[in-house]
Amino acid sequence: MNVARYISHKIDGGADSGSFTSSVTKIAIISIAMGLGVMIVSFAILQGFRHEIQGKIFSFGAHLQVSRYDTNNSLEVAPIGGPSVEKRLHQFSQVKTVQAYAYKTAIIKTPDEVLGVVVKGIDEREGQSPMRQNLVAGEFLHFPADSASTDVLLSRKMANKLNLKVGSEALFYFIQNPPRIRRFRVSGIYQTGLDEFDEAYVVGDIRQIRELNAWPDSLVGGLEVVLKDFKRLDRTADQLYEALPYDLKIDKITEQYAQLFDWLQLLNRNVIIFLLLIIFVATFNMVATIFIMILERTNMIGVLKALGATDNQIRQMFFFRGLSLTVRGMLIGNAVGLGFCAIQYFFKVIPLDPENYYMDRVPIFWDFKVLLVLNVATFGTTLLAILIPTYLISRIKPVVAIKFD
Repeated sequence: MNVARYISHKIDGGADSGSFTSSVTKIAIISIAMGLGVMIVSFAILQGFRHEIQGKIFSFGAHLQVSRYDTNNSLEVAPIGGPSVEKRLHQFSQVKTVQAYAYKTAIIKTPDEVLGVVVKGIDEREGQSPMRQNLVAGEFLHFPADSASTDVLLSRKMANKLNLKVGSEALFYFIQNPPRIRRFRVSGIYQTGLDEFDEAYVVGDIRQIRELNAWPDSLVGGLEVVLKDFKRLDRTADQLYEALPYDLKIDKITEQYAQLFDWLQLLNRNVIIFLLLIIFVATFNMVATIFIMILERTNMIGVLKALGATDNQIRQMFFFRGLSLTVRGMLIGNAVGLGFCAIQYFFKVIPLDPENYYMDRVPIFWDFKVLLVLNVATFGTTLLAILIPTYLISRIKPVVAIKFD
């Protein structure tokens, strides 16, 4: 039988519920529980924001965009040969999917309103478009096998400005020589919450743009590349650049929307600082709790030393006491943090203003690796904090301690 653990258990079970030590231990448990719970919720929300916003950005631009070099700043650039470039891109192991796109500026005219937009033509030859995740009403584009689709997706902002709804038809005026007019049907409405997209882009069939530009099926405006690992974006972009023809360029999504990615990075720094402060407070409370326990049990320490107990045995006794408090606090903290995240994830009880936060509710992302790291970090730092005050035991003299009042 471990004597130190046995005595620690007796102290734990026999503490007076009204004593000062009992109150302090409750505060220590609460501080660990609240600290860990807040860290779990903070990281879940931070990762949720990151994945939601990155998902919205990637749905419009993927990770990398391959297009032809152009001296002007127009969205309508010279086309590239899609199949040949796609074949080169698929030779790289980091490339997951490659999808063709093309842009065309247009003016939408309804009986009451006029609005300038950019029509983005897409196809789904390599799988479903990530734009599907942004659909909030209606249906996604239908791609007939024998002709170009006349369906388009409008953002909710555009639909409200133009007084259009699912099933409505509108005229699109394409400014070119000669000018072209097309009638499209609104098959669905999307919403990203990002003004960069919602105020500018209409999504349609790339074959419509090919017909307007008199391109053959082999030409596209550019290619969007989705990687298997976004963290290897820079390295993969450099490798692709070296392998592609000299007249093609590669644009990274992190550079195209640098302000959004900088904002996410700033959020990450703020949360890390906040979490360090929480860990400091929790460990400081544990140090104070063990100090108080030692002071209140000074007589007992003196008696145990007089009976032959070593400093290490008594130190283990208080270590096991602190370990018990830590485990209880962590169990409560996990229950509180994961419970809050589950309620928000399934029931979406906390809403957000999409105009300011790019989404309509607080997002939650489940990352069990981060959860494990938080628990291990809390457990490790707290145990180290427990060891600090136990070294006071070696300075307690039995004769003085027995007389201590």
